Amino acid sequence: MLNLYGYASVCESCAKACRELLSREENTQLKGWGPSPTMTPVEIRARLDEYVVGQERAKRILAVAAYNHYKRLRSRVSLDGVELEKSNVLLIGPTGSGKTLLARTLSRILDVPLSISDATSLTETGYVGEDVESVLTGLINAADGRLGVASRGIVYIDEIDKIARREVGSTATRDVSGEGVQQGLLKILEGTQVSVPREGRRGAQQESVPFDTRDILFIVGGAFNGLEQLVASRLGSSELGFSAQPRSKRIDYDVLAAARPADLVKFGLIPEFVGRLPVIASLSELTEDDLVRILREPRNALVRQFQKLFEMDGINLHFSDQALRAIAKRAQVRRSGARGLRSVVEEVVLDAMYELPGRQVAECEVTEDAVMGRARPCFIPREQRAAAG
Repeated sequence: MLNLYGYASVCESCAKACRELLSREENTQLKGWGPSPTMTPVEIRARLDEYVVGQERAKRILAVAAYNHYKRLRSRVSLDGVELEKSNVLLIGPTGSGKTLLARTLSRILDVPLSISDATSLTETGYVGEDVESVLTGLINAADGRLGVASRGIVYIDEIDKIARREVGSTATRDVSGEGVQQGLLKILEGTQVSVPREGRRGAQQESVPFDTRDILFIVGGAFNGLEQLVASRLGSSELGFSAQPRSKRIDYDVLAAARPADLVKFGLIPEFVGRLPVIASLSELTEDDLVRILREPRNALVRQFQKLFEMDGINLHFSDQALRAIAKRAQVRRSGARGLRSVVEEVVLDAMYELPGRQVAECEVTEDAVMGRARPCFIPREQRAAAG
C-alpha cells in the first residue's frame, strides 16, 4: 500500500513472510552436492557396498554415472564450449536383485530426493491412469515442495520393460500404456521444462507448476524377460537342430550383460527412448551365498531388523549359521530374490512374535529345524539364563 508520502510500505507480518520465503529458497541447495562434490566414484561405490550385496559391476557403473551427472551440473558449458549431456541409466535384472535398492541407496548417499514409480501405472494423457508427469510430482513431494532441490533429484521408474511396444494384428488398437508412454517420457528424460501438477493427475482445477528436468538423474529398471534370447541370437550362441540342448527356463543374466541398444529396440523399446538411456548395467541373479550375506551383512540387514524388534521386548534373537543357509534356500525356491527372504523369516518367527511378548524369556534361538518346519524356535527363560551366569 502507499503511505502519505507516496511510497510503498509493507506490514510487519508480510515482511516476516517474505523473509521466511527467501530463507526457504536459500536452503534449496543440496547438502552433499553443493558447489563441489566431496565423494569420488570409489567412495560412492564403497557406500553402496554397505547396503547392497553383490552386483559389483552394476555398482561401479552407477557410481560413475552419478559422479559424472552431478559434476555436469556444476559446469554445463566448459571454457571451450563443450556441452555435457545427461547420462541416464538403465538397470536390467531379475526381481529382487537390488535395482530399487541401488536407486534408493544412491539417493541416500548423495542426500538428494528420490521418486520411485511403476511404469505399468502410467498411461498417455487423457486415459485412465497416471500421466507421465506424475513421476515428477512424486519427486517434488519428496523434496517437500522445494523445486530447487527436486530439480536435482533422482527419479527411478521400475518395470520399464512392461511398456515395450506390443505387436497388434490387422485390427490396430491404441497402445496407451506401451509405446505411447515411451513417447511421453522422451522429453522428460532428455531434459526440458514441463508443466507438472502439484498432486495427482492433471485436472481442470489442478494447479500446475513449471519444472525443469535437465538436472534430474533418471534411472529405469526392468527384468526384460526374453531379452536374453535376442542377445544370444545376435552373439550367435543359440542352438538349433536335433542336437540342441533343452533351453533352461532360468534367465541367464550374464548374457544380458552383453545387451546393446539394438537388442532393446528389438525387444520393443522405441529407438528414441533407448537413445536417452546411454548407460546400461545388468544385475545378476542372486546366489544362495548372496542371500545369506544379505541376511546379515548390510547395515540394514534383515536379521538385524528382527533382532531389533525382539530387543524391544527384552529378548535376544539368534539365528544359527545353518538356519540362515536354510532361509536362503527356501527364498531361492520362491524365485523372488531378496524379497523372498523377509516372507520366509516372517513365517519362521511368527509364533515367537505372537507368544513371547509379556513372557519372561531371555533368548529365542532359530535353528535349521525351525526354518524347515521340523521344530519350534528354542526359548530360554530369564531365570535359566540368570542361573547359568
